[in-house]
Amino acid sequence: MTAELSCAQRQEPDGQRIVVVEADEDFLHLIPVILADCGAQLVVARTGRNGLDAIQERRPDLVILDLNLPDMNGWEVFIQLRGTPSSERLLPVIILADEGTRLDRTFSLRVAQVHDYLMKPFLPSQLQESVAEALKLSRRPGGDAAGSSPGESVHV
Repeated sequence: MTAELSCAQRQEPDGQRIVVVEADEDFLHLIPVILADCGAQLVVARTGRNGLDAIQERRPDLVILDLNLPDMNGWEVFIQLRGTPSSERLLPVIILADEGTRLDRTFSLRVAQVHDYLMKPFLPSQLQESVAEALKLSRRPGGDAAGSSPGESVHV
């Protein structure tokens, strides 16, 4: 089913926002390129604290979260994010991990209830499909663009 939901097939720029919390410089440049056709505004943060601030300010539809951040562990960001009653919906989170086991992935998906758990390096299509599925699930009516255009990247 996820193969049908590639970013390139999304035709409706509906003001959806993605906060990307990523410390790796290469991935900071690569993720916006991979997601260029998703029709969503990307807000990129390099630290956990900046990521949490961006999530609170931008109220995204999806968070892409690196586990290896310079100021805090990605799971700390995740726990703080889940502890914040920002809305009635559960914000989808895609975890990006430098290393891990099948048990880590299973825990993430079943216990922590993340949307997806991707090991670096991943195929661009894996991220595109996961993002497209998460955005479809989190689509909210009348989303406001918070001053930025779909497809635009904002660094915080």
